[in-house]
Amino acid sequence: MDTHALTALSPLDGRYAQKLAGLRWLASEAGLIRHRVRVEVAWFKALADEAAFTALPELSREDGQFLDRLVEEFGEVDAAAVKAIEKTTNHDVKAVEYWLKERLTERESLKPYTEFVHFACTSEDINNLAWALIIKHSVIEELDPLLAQIDKRLAAMAKDTAQMPMLSRTHGQTASPTTLGKEMANVVFRLRRQRRALDQVEVTGKINGAVGNFNAHMAACPDVDWPALARDFVEDLGLVWNPYTTQIEPHDMIAEAAHALMRINTVLLDFARDAWGYVSWGYFRQKLVEGEVGSSTMPHKVNPIDFENGEGNLGLANALLDHLAGKLPVSRFQRDLTDSTVQRSLGSAFGYCSLAWQSILKGLDRIAPNEQRLAEDLERAWEVLAEAVQTVMRLHGVPEPYEKLKALTRGRGIDRESIRQFIAELDISEADRDRLLELTPSTYIGNAIQMARDIDRYV
Repeated sequence: MDTHALTALSPLDGRYAQKLAGLRWLASEAGLIRHRVRVEVAWFKALADEAAFTALPELSREDGQFLDRLVEEFGEVDAAAVKAIEKTTNHDVKAVEYWLKERLTERESLKPYTEFVHFACTSEDINNLAWALIIKHSVIEELDPLLAQIDKRLAAMAKDTAQMPMLSRTHGQTASPTTLGKEMANVVFRLRRQRRALDQVEVTGKINGAVGNFNAHMAACPDVDWPALARDFVEDLGLVWNPYTTQIEPHDMIAEAAHALMRINTVLLDFARDAWGYVSWGYFRQKLVEGEVGSSTMPHKVNPIDFENGEGNLGLANALLDHLAGKLPVSRFQRDLTDSTVQRSLGSAFGYCSLAWQSILKGLDRIAPNEQRLAEDLERAWEVLAEAVQTVMRLHGVPEPYEKLKALTRGRGIDRESIRQFIAELDISEADRDRLLELTPSTYIGNAIQMARDIDRYV
């Protein structure tokens, strides 16, 4: 860890910096500048390619390659150069424009056309597209692959433990048994549903001027079909064109993405807490790591710290995402600047998501089911068969079946013999009596095994 990481105000850039290297280049200040450069260059090239825009001639192959290199080779030194310009301009997007104009003067063939950098654009034309690209690539390149790993790990666990009976706990009390695999499958199904919602978010963008009407564009070049050019340009960036905006793209899609991520995080938060509980009960063993310390004073401790870290960072992520979703779609009249400073925390929100998901993955890699402990709990919970017994009694018209089982079992310790004796004395068919007598807490699991095994059918 370098001294910068030790003095960083945010743990994302300090303690956890190495875990978030990919996101930092995408969604940091340098990442934002790099994406602005990409948008500005793409717009310059789009103008040159537009036949009706005669003020800027078609680019030569060499000039096009030069512009492409400005984007592809953009690095931290270039970002620092832009920031140096910003000290004078006190305007971040104008600094990018000036940097690009300066670079274009390196080629004699481009020198006469530097004023077509940022042509007819407002800052938000560049910013909204830069942020849209950051969001899209952060999800595709950094976030969704982590979710895919969690999905793969949980789905494998669901199938591997499909037949492993486990006592359920509703309200924290003993309840009808399930299998460990079925409970993992529940998480997989929920997670996949929310991942689909994230995938379906349309990452939108606009490039239509100061208040969204192409005012300057049409005043300068009325013969160009500016909406058509804008649509093609936005779609060529891999985004969805939004034709109706004020000065800013309204950020509804950021709210949609934030809400989708929040729901994913809520599913994982629910799982992390349950996993923590299963470790506490001994349903999961934790794998020992050589040299690791669980407590500074209690040598025996092996703590479920990865699930705890995951839970804590999921909370931070959702706090940021909630504010982003609630704030960003609201702007006074045609534009105010409150969104600009808030958007800069998108990278932090993504960072806390990534950090939490990495912790949960690590936690999953360090646990293994304790089949003996699961069986012990089931053997002590014969009262859970009361549900099955009273349901069969209803089928045979036995009066007050629920009440009879309630009197037998509620708040009392029930063992194998007492429940079997009760079943043996029932006035029901011999076949149903025999079937109930064969039931144990370990076999009273419904279709849990099949549900766990079939999880991939419900993608």
